[in-house]
Amino acid sequence: MAASALLSLAVSCGRQEKDAKYVFYFIGDGMGFTHVAAAEAYLAQERGVIGMDPLCFTQFPVLGEATTFSASNIITDSSAAGTALSTGEKTRNGMLCVLPDSTTQLKSIAYTIHEAGYSVGVMSTTPVNHATPASFFGHNIKRGNYYAIGQEIPASGFEFFAGGGLLHPMGKDSCETKSLYEIVAEGGYTIANGYADFQTKKDADKILLVQAEGSDKICPYALGRPEGALTLSQIVESAITVLERNPKGFFMMAEGGLIDWTAHSQDLAGTIFETLDFDQAIQVAYAFYQKHPDETLIVVTADHETGGIALGRKGYNYDLTVIDKITRASASTDVEKYMNDQQSIDSVNEEARIGWTTLSHAGGPVPVWAIGAGSAQFAGRQDNTDIPKKICAAMGIPFATRQ
Repeated sequence: MAASALLSLAVSCGRQEKDAKYVFYFIGDGMGFTHVAAAEAYLAQERGVIGMDPLCFTQFPVLGEATTFSASNIITDSSAAGTALSTGEKTRNGMLCVLPDSTTQLKSIAYTIHEAGYSVGVMSTTPVNHATPASFFGHNIKRGNYYAIGQEIPASGFEFFAGGGLLHPMGKDSCETKSLYEIVAEGGYTIANGYADFQTKKDADKILLVQAEGSDKICPYALGRPEGALTLSQIVESAITVLERNPKGFFMMAEGGLIDWTAHSQDLAGTIFETLDFDQAIQVAYAFYQKHPDETLIVVTADHETGGIALGRKGYNYDLTVIDKITRASASTDVEKYMNDQQSIDSVNEEARIGWTTLSHAGGPVPVWAIGAGSAQFAGRQDNTDIPKKICAAMGIPFATRQ
């Protein structure tokens, strides 16, 4: 029996693993270990039990953690973290895919993978030219130069972009003569305004998908989201439709950007619902993985932790069912009032017995989950700069850091 088991192990260890053909890179902006634990505890408490109901991605077989400090700060911002996660190099807070020398441009793995013949998609629930998605196609010494960053979208040639819209489409002071939407369209992209419009345009070679109103806002928050609003799940589903046409394979980065935005407000209900919504999008990728288990890699991580959330502030219990008071009002204006009223947000935290340490980012390591081809290398301790290098290794593509 023992000899048989050893023989089986030897055969398994000697088997050549396929290179990843399809890669999903999910980034939960601001999502620390405790944000995930809060979402899982909420699900369990909704069932009336003590414990944590696992999310889809927390059941992935590989678990690691990643340090997140930038070249200038022990606590990173999103542009420096996005740069690390996309290029494998550290830069200063506020800078986007440019080294601290303010001159040397860095090369996102999205470009490297695209040059290797794969289709590429970059998507978020935030504006497409915001820090994290922008770190996969843009370069700037200031992350807030949204107009200049947005102009790099058509130059990338990537097949799919999606998000709430484009920030500063006419420039910071609305003084530009041409809209970013015009520039993107002239660059060969079909613009789809919402999921329904995408269905009529999905055969286009290159697509920019934004929410139906085509604004420069974020996608609507999951909590109290209007019916028909664009969701990250729909975005990932749409990306698969476009990208899988390439027989070589694809790479996509999908950001759950609003976990960070709600956590900046110390909004317990919003943070939990954004984390659950992020998981729904990952379930779309997991369904794809189940059809192509030997060729698909899914990596889930975060750029940093936001808010310093603590599960408990008084005694040995916390009560997340107080969120039900808000969710029951999801068809009314009460949800919007709650999310825009810090006093209401603080009251929910107090009643739930949940603490927060900051309105900004925190500096602890973030989780890394993975499943599929090449996933074993993401286990254990690593730096955020290691993750893009490992993705390239899983795909069998040489890693490069310079344009």
